[in-house]
Amino acid sequence: MLASGATAQGLVPTNFFNAPVDPKAPTGVEASTLTFEAATGIIIANGDVVLTQGGYTVTGDSLVYNRRTNEVRFTGAVTIRDPSGNIAETTDLEVTGGMKQMFLQSLVITTYDGARITADSADYDAAVQTILMNATYAPCGDCIDDEGRRIGWSMSAARIVYSKEDGSVYLDQPSLALLGIPVAWLPFLWLPDTSDSALAKVPRPTLSYGEETGVALGFSYTAYSSRWTDIILTPTLMSRQGLLMGAEWVQRFDRGSFQIKASGLYQFDPSAFAGTVGDLAWRGAVQTSGSFTPIDDWKVGWSYTAFTDAAYLVDYSLTTAKSSVNEVYATHLTDDTFIDARVQQFNLLGDVTAASQGQQGQAVPTVRFEHMKDIGPGLGRIEISGRLLGVRREFDATTTANGVPYVFGYSGYKQHASFQAGWQNQYIAGGFVATPYLGGRAEVAYYDGTSAIGPGETTLWSATPIAAMDVRFPMAASDGSTVHLVEPIGQLVYRGSDTSLVGITNDDAQSFVFDDTNLFSYNRFSGSDRQETGLRANIGGRYQANFADGSYIELIAGQSFQLAGVNAFATADHAQTAVGAGLSASTSYAVLGAYGSFIPGIKAGGKLQVDTSTMTVARAGLGVTYSDEGYSAKLDYNFIAANAAVGTLTDQHEVGVEVGIPVADYWTIKARTYWDLTANSYLLVGGGLQYDDGYLVFGVDASRTGPTHTSPDDTRVTATFRIKAPAGLDVGYSGAVPLLSDE
Repeated sequence: MLASGATAQGLVPTNFFNAPVDPKAPTGVEASTLTFEAATGIIIANGDVVLTQGGYTVTGDSLVYNRRTNEVRFTGAVTIRDPSGNIAETTDLEVTGGMKQMFLQSLVITTYDGARITADSADYDAAVQTILMNATYAPCGDCIDDEGRRIGWSMSAARIVYSKEDGSVYLDQPSLALLGIPVAWLPFLWLPDTSDSALAKVPRPTLSYGEETGVALGFSYTAYSSRWTDIILTPTLMSRQGLLMGAEWVQRFDRGSFQIKASGLYQFDPSAFAGTVGDLAWRGAVQTSGSFTPIDDWKVGWSYTAFTDAAYLVDYSLTTAKSSVNEVYATHLTDDTFIDARVQQFNLLGDVTAASQGQQGQAVPTVRFEHMKDIGPGLGRIEISGRLLGVRREFDATTTANGVPYVFGYSGYKQHASFQAGWQNQYIAGGFVATPYLGGRAEVAYYDGTSAIGPGETTLWSATPIAAMDVRFPMAASDGSTVHLVEPIGQLVYRGSDTSLVGITNDDAQSFVFDDTNLFSYNRFSGSDRQETGLRANIGGRYQANFADGSYIELIAGQSFQLAGVNAFATADHAQTAVGAGLSASTSYAVLGAYGSFIPGIKAGGKLQVDTSTMTVARAGLGVTYSDEGYSAKLDYNFIAANAAVGTLTDQHEVGVEVGIPVADYWTIKARTYWDLTANSYLLVGGGLQYDDGYLVFGVDASRTGPTHTSPDDTRVTATFRIKAPAGLDVGYSGAVPLLSDE
C-alpha cells in the first residue's frame, strides 16, 4: 500500500503493520484546503490531510497529486497508524494501491434520489468540501430511457466545488443541457444552497410577442456572483419599444438577506399605450425586499415597490400579480405562540388611476397574537388571541351591481382592537365525545367619520361572553376490508352580544360562503370586524367509507338554526357581507359536501346548498377528474341562483371541460373550454402542447376569453419551462403575454 525511502524502511520492525487490507474497504480523504493548478495539472491538499482505508490512517501536512503522471505523494512529515494502533513516522511518502485508486478511478456517485454525479476525480475532502473535475450532474442517472432516447436535463462544468459547511456549490464554466443538447453556458456560477432551488439562477433566454411591445428577446446574465453577493443583469430588446434594462442585487448575510431590483426604459412608441397610464416616455420601477432573523424565533423584513405608473410591471410581463404590497413586518413563531406585526400599503397594478389607488386601504398597523397552553393531563387547553387593525383610506371605495350598492371601505381612519380568551377540553364517555368551550371576547373600535357616506365619528366598546358544546357519537364498523364511519354531530353555540359589526366599519370580513367547510364553526366570519351573535345550533353529521380496493366516499351534511338573540347574518353591512348566503333566516339553507373515488384514476366531489323553505337549489358545484396512463380529463359545473338582494338578476350556470391526450411518449396535447350556459356564450377556450418526462417540462399554451368573462376578449400565450429532480427540486418559468384585446 505504501512505499517510502530506505530510511523509512529501516524504522519499521519485521512484524510491524502486518494487518491485511480489505480491497473493498471504503476509503476517505480529508483536508483543510485544496488547490488545483490548471496549467500544470497539479492538485495540492494542504492542512491536516488524512487518508483512511481498512483501519490504516495516513496523516500529513501536504499531499500532491500530479494528474499527468498519476503520482500521489505526501511531502514533508507523515504519520502512519495501523489497525492495532502502531505508529510510524517518515517523510516524502508515495501513496499506492487502494488509497491511490480513489484519486485515479472515475468517480460515479448515485444519490438516494436516483441522481448521478460523474467526474474524473474523487472526493478530496469529506469533511470540508468536495472537488469534482470535469463533472456532470443529472437527476435522471444516464438520462436515457428504455427506448434509448435522451430525456431530462443535466449540468456539466470544468470544475465543481461543493462545500459541506454551507451547502454551496461553485461551478467553473457550467453549461445546461436539455435532452442532451447544450442550451446555456456561463463562465462561472455560485449557488448558495443546492437544496434551495439554486438552479433557478441558471439563465434562460426568453422570446415573446406583444402588440404594444413587438417581438421581445431577453436574457439574464450573472455579472458577479459570490457566496454573499449576486448581481444579475437582464437586458430585453423589443422591436417596438427599444431596450428595457433590468438589474438585480442580492446580498446575503449569516442571518438574512435583501435584494434590490430596478428596471426601466425609454419607450420608442408611447402611443402603443395611448389612453392608459402607460402613455409615458420614461417608465420603470424599483423593488426591494429583505428578511432577517435577528434572534431565534423572530423574523423581520420588508418589501417595497415604487413605479412610474401602476401598469408598467404588467405591460412588460414583469409580474402576473394584480397588486403589490409595501410592508414592514416582524413575526415570532414557537410551538405555542404566534405574533405578527405589520404596516402595509396596498397598490393595484394595471391601468389604475391615482384616484383608484386612493381607494386602497393602508393597514397602519395590523397586529395578530395567538397563544395556546395545555394546562395539564385531563384539564384541557387555554387559548388566547388578539388583533389590532388600523385602516386608512384617502377615498371611499364603492361600486354598484345592478342597483345594489357596495361599499368596500370608507375614507378616513379606523382602529379596531379585539381580544379573546377561552378554555376547552374533551371528554369521552359511553361512545360520546363532548368538547365544551368557555371564553369571552372584548373589543374597542374607533372611526373618525371622514366619509360623507359613512357612519360618522364613532367609538364602540363591546364584550361578548362565549359558551359552546360540541357533541359527537362516532360509530365504526368493519368486515376486515371495508371500514364505515358514521358520526352524528351536534353543536350549541352562545355568543352573548347584540353587536355584530364590532369593527364599526367592515374592512376584513367581507368574503362569505356557507358550505360544508364551515358548517360546524363557532364563528363563520372571515375577519375580526364582524362576529356571530345570539344562540345557534348546528346539526348534521359525517359518513365515511374506505374500501379494500382503495376507493372511498365521504359525505358531510347539516343545517344551522338561530334559536335566540340577534342573527348576525340578517344584519347587512355596507359590503353586503353574508347577504343571500342562506343564514339570514332562523332556519338556514341545508348544505352537503360529497367526495369520493370508486374507479381507479377517477375522483369526484360536489357541494350543494338547498333553501329548505322552498326546496330549491341556491348554489351547487360538481367536479370530476380522471388521470391514467397519460390521459386526463376534468369536468367542472357551477350554479348560483338569481338573488336580486346582491345584484344577481339571473341564474348563473357555468360548465368547463379540460382534456389531455398523449400523442407520443412524453408529449401531450391539452384542450379546455368553459361555457356560460345562461348567456349561451363561451367564457374561455384554449389549448396547448406539453413535454414532460418527469425531469424536464416545457410547452406552449394559448387561450381566448369570451364576451361574458371578467376580462373579456383577451388572447394570451403562455410558455412553460421547468426542471425537476426526485429530491424535490422544481424550478422554472411560466409566463403569459397579452397579445390581442378588443376592449
